[in-house]
Amino acid sequence: MIRPARAADVAAMFRIRTSVRENALDAEALARLGITPPAIAAAIEAAACAWVAEDGGTVRGFSMVDLDTACLFAAFVLPGHEGRGLGRGLVRAAEAALFRHHDLAWLETAADSRAAGFYRHLGWGGERDLGAGDIRLEKRRPQGADSSSR
Repeated sequence: MIRPARAADVAAMFRIRTSVRENALDAEALARLGITPPAIAAAIEAAACAWVAEDGGTVRGFSMVDLDTACLFAAFVLPGHEGRGLGRGLVRAAEAALFRHHDLAWLETAADSRAAGFYRHLGWGGERDLGAGDIRLEKRRPQGADSSSR
């Protein structure tokens, strides 16, 4: 089940984020980037910008967007729960929110990561090399998708 994230989900979101195998960052590294539990809770309370995937009543993944910049900021699933459609559902929820406000969404990831292949499979393209092994991918709002909130 995919649902909007609540401030009460932030601890689970950080548990997931710090447990992934690729793009692994610990809590201290995230904090140096300004990604702290209070900052994420405030963002969630300010706008519908994050979603969680529950499996068996437990949060197993999350996605988050920056609605101002049209960025898919995060999409992570707990190791051991990958390949069950949770990531796909989380990215679709994020895309729907982004495309209500923007014609074009973007994300950054490592070029040789499993994530890059996953996003390409979901139709993200327009790849640009950012250097240091990172790429930018983009996705356009599908024809006929809702843009009434813009």
